[in-house]
Amino acid sequence: MTSDRSQGPGGPDGRRAGPLIVTEDMELLDDLLRLCAAAGAEPEAHHTVPERKGSWEAAPLVLVGDDAAARCRGASRRRGVMLVGRGQPGPDVWRRAVEIGADSVLRLPDAENWLVDRIADAVEEVGEPALTVGVVGGRGGAGASTLACALAVTAARTGRRTLLVDGDPLGGGLDILLGGEQTAGRRWPDFAASKGRVAGGALEESLPLLSGLRLLSWDRGDGTELRPGAMRSVLAAARRRGGVVVVDLPRRVDDAVAEALAQVDVGLLVVPAELRAVAAAGRVAATVGTLLHDLRAVVRGPYTAGLDDQWIADALRLPLVGELPLEPGLLEAQESGAPPGARVRGPLAAFCAAFWERALADDGSVPA
Repeated sequence: MTSDRSQGPGGPDGRRAGPLIVTEDMELLDDLLRLCAAAGAEPEAHHTVPERKGSWEAAPLVLVGDDAAARCRGASRRRGVMLVGRGQPGPDVWRRAVEIGADSVLRLPDAENWLVDRIADAVEEVGEPALTVGVVGGRGGAGASTLACALAVTAARTGRRTLLVDGDPLGGGLDILLGGEQTAGRRWPDFAASKGRVAGGALEESLPLLSGLRLLSWDRGDGTELRPGAMRSVLAAARRRGGVVVVDLPRRVDDAVAEALAQVDVGLLVVPAELRAVAAAGRVAATVGTLLHDLRAVVRGPYTAGLDDQWIADALRLPLVGELPLEPGLLEAQESGAPPGARVRGPLAAFCAAFWERALADDGSVPA
């Protein structure tokens, strides 16, 4: 039998098929259907190995109930088979797992959260996570938001999947910098209370599309408290889609920012070339550096007497990425709706392109 609550391979809209469930235990089936729903997956349920050729092999994940293990002997060996039961396992559970080539033995309800994550990963065809770059200013007005936008615009222009996250609720909204404050799509207040897993595909499709990238920004409403769990869930969903993620971060590290820093691969600290700015950046680096192991300095001119970019990086005890160039006409371009980095031959775009070339080569990432 095939459950009338299941969906066959591919789904009605052409999406990849969900897990294959094999069981006659109705209580277990109800549990597995509930977990698939939580993961955004539409499963196909049978009481034994499906007769339709290729169904067993093509499913992204196979969940075999304890009661059905004997009926699955002889099925072709493949990865992604899990033997699932409820309560304490019997003495022969491991033998049954070996007989069907199961990768894992899971017991519900203890393994529910883990299984929801595995189901969602399988349905979303999760591969290498996105290279995630965090940008933070050494002091107010350092130009961190401008650099974050330019990095995202430059990455998107190469064809990479790109998502820009505005992590600073007091920053005014990156959608303004990108000229898209009126563009339809969800903003942070729609996710502020999220907890648990957020589907990466649904997140991406719900966000405004600007300059070839997806943007998660703030709206113009009253301040919204961003819970740490929401930052963790949303950023994890963004990273699962691959490509690159750029996060514009505030200088003050609260619990939500700490969650973001935990998922950042490379941090860029933007430091104006002034002694007071260097002193302020030192305090920011001391705080951010406790949560982010790879923090690098980007120095922005013009320089005051006696300072250069290497001296500033050495004073902060950070590796130097380089000097962030001045771009004539940047403010005028932004007022006309052109985002930072839009000028392909401009110095800002060239700086960002050189950064991505080095960072992606180190990371081993490839265009999406």
